[in-house]
Amino acid sequence: MGDVTPECGCRSPRAIEAGRQAAELYRSGRLLCSEAVLWVANEILGYPLPAEAVRVASGFPVGMGAIPSGGCSCGALSGGIMALGLKYGRSEPGAEAPEVLEKARELHDWFKTSHGSTCCRVLIRRLTFGSPEHIDQCVRFTGEVAERVAAMLPDDHPAADHQTAAGEAASHGPRAAVG
Repeated sequence: MGDVTPECGCRSPRAIEAGRQAAELYRSGRLLCSEAVLWVANEILGYPLPAEAVRVASGFPVGMGAIPSGGCSCGALSGGIMALGLKYGRSEPGAEAPEVLEKARELHDWFKTSHGSTCCRVLIRRLTFGSPEHIDQCVRFTGEVAERVAAMLPDDHPAADHQTAAGEAASHGPRAAVG
């Protein structure tokens, strides 16, 4: 997934696992792209949000729900920016949040450089909606974004047990695996 930690220029095991977990949550249909990225970041940060807060990410898949053509914002990228806001964003009106926009721009620019666009419609235009190729691409993007976000988050929060998180994600019920 090409993600590197800024300190050493290498892929961290935590980031690699975050990418793998998010991709699996998406591929299994338990969560969609934006939900999976936010879920994994919330886990890395020690669950500052209750598990049901993943709902805030539920409208972002398929470019904000624009089935079947896709809207113009990649859901995985949107979930990643929400995840960065969870750590670096404001917690009350007037609070300082100097890092959040810089981190969001860094993630956005990395994604655009890597994939040529941040627009879901552009990213899936040559694919048949819901096809294996479409799902594979979106699973890959979800994993890449989760890995990149994990590398951007500090190591000062203990990661919770991945099995617990994956099990809790299953309680959200079956979901269609769409991008």
